[in-house]
Amino acid sequence: MLIQCTKKLLDELKVKPGDLQAPPGEVNPLFAWHANLLRLNRRKAVVLLNDSNKYVLVLYGLKAKHFKELHGHVLQAIREAFREEGIAEEITAQFIKSCAPRPGEVTYAKTGSRSMVAKLNKACETVQFFEDLLEETSIYQPACGKAVSRIMIGAGKNAYIRPNEELYKDLEAFAGGPVLRVRAAVLKVTLDLENREVWRRLVVPVNMTFAGLHEVLQVAFGWWDYHLHQFHIYGDEKVAASANDLNINHPAYHREGFKPVLNLVCDEGAFEFEFENDVPRKWEEGIRLSAYIPARMKYTYDFGDNWEHYIEVEKVLEDHDKNYPICLEGAGNAPPEDVGGRYGFEEFLEIIADKTHPEHEEMLTWGRSQGYKDFDLQMINWRLEHL
Repeated sequence: MLIQCTKKLLDELKVKPGDLQAPPGEVNPLFAWHANLLRLNRRKAVVLLNDSNKYVLVLYGLKAKHFKELHGHVLQAIREAFREEGIAEEITAQFIKSCAPRPGEVTYAKTGSRSMVAKLNKACETVQFFEDLLEETSIYQPACGKAVSRIMIGAGKNAYIRPNEELYKDLEAFAGGPVLRVRAAVLKVTLDLENREVWRRLVVPVNMTFAGLHEVLQVAFGWWDYHLHQFHIYGDEKVAASANDLNINHPAYHREGFKPVLNLVCDEGAFEFEFENDVPRKWEEGIRLSAYIPARMKYTYDFGDNWEHYIEVEKVLEDHDKNYPICLEGAGNAPPEDVGGRYGFEEFLEIIADKTHPEHEEMLTWGRSQGYKDFDLQMINWRLEHL
């Protein structure tokens, strides 16, 4: 493996140009990276850009001890990134072995072409844009690298690529066949409405976080992420509707009477309040579906209108060949934002269905401005693939 470093990174590694080895003959660009050092949130980070496919790796919060063994951390960053992408484990192992057939077999060199340095600098700028994805508990940041690598970049005159798609092509050529193997769950998500049928059937990778599932549900139901949200996880035990005040108006209430075991929140302010009925509360960031699948779940969006979505795990797929969420089918149009809850939605539907109503045109225009539209499976899947 060849790591071509900027001067800033070479200085941090305490490597002088005269100490550098010459690249070992013709290096396969798939096993070569350009790398730069930058500071994010006052912490040292290294961004690496693959020479062949322009995929991005991010190491964050590096200390002196990490720079002494940077090559090892780069190899681990590759493992973490491939796991995040859903690359089959045996292909990851083959790739790592080809990168460094013997332990420590990594060559450091100065950066190559100006074009690659320009792309590396652009990648560093994009990493800064995705700073909110950085996790403080690990130096490996596959979620950030994954997000950056889904941004289209220039690849010559009037040509553009997505680095993640180029990575898959490279790995398929390397392995001689398909490379994605993802554990996924088929979810039926039903918006709880008395008089309407609004639901979506989704396939989602179980290594997705609950924060990621929130984004998927926003797309699938046409919400605009204007408001706070939360998840409740339920066990197999049932409780009476009146037990511990867990009645129909309680946020943790389940329509089939199941007892809540965990509340996942998106806002730190939620921790200022006492736990509901002794249900533990956690911050949703970094918590993956795999930790709770196939549990029953409820997703609540907009605590004012109080849109409750019941999530049923219908099936778990062990060898799914897609690493992004898919909407298989669905029914019904979700309410527009800020319509006023169930009763406001019913009034809205009555008015837009009555062309003689004096507010008909005004309500149609308002609904469109708030995102109300017909269920469009093709558009939903396009958006899900490019989340």
